[in-house]
Amino acid sequence: MSDAAGDIASLVAGAIALEKWPLAQLVRRFEDPRPEAVAEKAAAIAALEARGARPRAMVAGFTGTPGSGKSTLVGELAARLIARDPAATVAVLAIDPSSHRSGGSILGDRTRVHFPIGERRLYFRSQPSDRELGGMGRATYPVVRLLERLFDIVFVETVGIGQSEIEIERLADRVYLVLQPLGGDQIQFMKAGIMEVPHAFILNKCDVGAAARRSYHALRASIDFARPGEPAPPPVFRTSAISGEGLDDVLDDLVEHRTVHDEAARSQRDRYFLEKWVRDEYGRFGLTLLERQGGAANLLERAGGFEAAQAAYRAPCDPFA
Repeated sequence: MSDAAGDIASLVAGAIALEKWPLAQLVRRFEDPRPEAVAEKAAAIAALEARGARPRAMVAGFTGTPGSGKSTLVGELAARLIARDPAATVAVLAIDPSSHRSGGSILGDRTRVHFPIGERRLYFRSQPSDRELGGMGRATYPVVRLLERLFDIVFVETVGIGQSEIEIERLADRVYLVLQPLGGDQIQFMKAGIMEVPHAFILNKCDVGAAARRSYHALRASIDFARPGEPAPPPVFRTSAISGEGLDDVLDDLVEHRTVHDEAARSQRDRYFLEKWVRDEYGRFGLTLLERQGGAANLLERAGGFEAAQAAYRAPCDPFA
């Protein structure tokens, strides 16, 4: 066994045991954007699956406007979940906005989430958005592919969004849109394209009293207009991470709707994110070359997985050669 293969095997063994340092090192490798890192990712996935660690997690997406309290809310939900179920394991992947001038990120969500020290069943990772549109970063999907093999539930908290960043629906099994009181009237709620995406709504910071009640009724009315014809309207939860109001109701909803992507859904998800990776790295010409190689679905099938397909993709060198 080579040194690199031995290193990956050691990290995988530690990650399966939910040891923090090996897990963090493995996550760091999956965040590495360099082409030479693809082989390590493929080797890690192969090692995980050889040890029986296949995708098993429900991926729950939490998206919403800046300042709606997503980080504190997600942290409280994760802590309550493992307190409720002694066998449960939860990973939180929080995406922070990157500066369009410097490219840097504060990664400040970690300061709002307080997990017990030494608790292996909880894992938190901050990630920069890399100035990507859609609310997630370039490394979000690769890291989720790792975490969903190690944890029972993966929470993905997106960047604070506007009205059109809806990429989380491509990743998550269930999407929650987190809003705050006084965030707009009924018309403002209806204008947001994101209203058509979530499976459930969370009106957070409901400890503010009358303002929360007014916003709740405006939101409920706007859903009926924004999503006509649905047999059952999506639930709206009123929560407060400070008082604890409504948090157990959200957890009940998570448990009730806990699903895991089946093979067909995972294949569709892989195709989307492989095409996105090619477009981000190589532009429209790269997508044309992908089609010449049989398309994303064909490449994924021939290669035997997402990371292997990245390694097998023949990247364009000189489009005029």
